[in-house]
Formats: sequence, C-alpha cells, structure tokens
Amino acid sequence: MRLDGLTPDRLDAAQRDLYERIVAGPRSAGPQHFPLVDGSGALTGPFGIMLHAPDIGRSLQDLGAAIRYRTSLSARVREIAILSVAAATSCAFEAYAHERVGRAAGLTELELESLARGEFAGADPVEVAAYRLCELLHQDRFPVEEAEFLELRTALGESTLIELVVLVGYYRTLAQLLHLFDIGVPTGD
Repeated sequence: MRLDGLTPDRLDAAQRDLYERIVAGPRSAGPQHFPLVDGSGALTGPFGIMLHAPDIGRSLQDLGAAIRYRTSLSARVREIAILSVAAATSCAFEAYAHERVGRAAGLTELELESLARGEFAGADPVEVAAYRLCELLHQDRFPVEEAEFLELRTALGESTLIELVVLVGYYRTLAQLLHLFDIGVPTGD
C-alpha cells in the first residue's frame, strides 16, 4: 500500500465529512458483503484513497452511490458490469468485493468464474447485451458500428446504455486508483 490508512483520529474536517458520508451512507445499510473499515477504523479499498483528496473523493463517492443505488440496472446486471471491469483491469479489490456482492445478487459460482476469466454467457438477453457493451468499452472499440449500437439500444434502452457507460468509467477509475496506490484485498478475510 502506498498511502497511509487514515484513521478517524487523523482526519481533518473535510476528510471527516467524507468519512461520515461513506460509513453512514447506503453502503453501510443492509448486509455487509465486504468491510468498509478495517480493524483500526480506516476505510478500505477505494474509499481510503478518496479521503486523501476529499473534494474529488466526495464527488466520486456521490457518483458511486448513484451508480450502485439509483439506476435502473438490476443488481445482476450491475454486478456483471462491475466484475467485467475487475477482470479487464485485473483489479483484485474490485474482484474481491464484487464477487461477494454478485453472489448476493444471484450470480452463480459458474457465472462468477466465467466473469473472472473475462467471459459471460447467459440466458437473459439483457445481461448478455450489457456484458457485450462492457466488452466494447474495455476494448475501446470506437466508434461503435451503427448496427451494433441499434442492437444494444433495442436490448437495453438508452437510459441503461448511459448508466452502463458511466458505471464502467467509474469502476475503471477506481481500478486505476487501486492499482496506482497498490491497494489489494484486505487481509484476514
């Protein structure tokens, strides 16, 4: 890890505000599939990074909360997309956290294993189309051919297309931060 874990006693006012938004927000409601804080009280994963730049961190946290809790995406589609990012970026923390969330969202062990290999085949045409869009984004295949765009728009709808593009961009940003600052999987879990 290339950043100090900021414990609550070391936070300035802006960092404390962000810390409280994260630990008291929707991520802490309901079942916890991975810990938001470690044994010392420091935030885990990308959340600990966000504290080091609280103005940007606040915006990232707000965007992440919107993506996770205020989109039309089903929990399965959201986790398929996030796990596609984890595989495409070889991001250990995202894989660790979202395999657990994905399992709770109903992804099977076989589906989780396939996603970890950078593959997905399913019976639900929306899930398949969502994964196909993620693949296009990971491969930077732009511009998207008109016929392929029309197929994706028909299968997903315009709002879902927008939500998935933003989700992939957000989680790629987190993966880059996690890689740069060498944030891996929490120990002892």
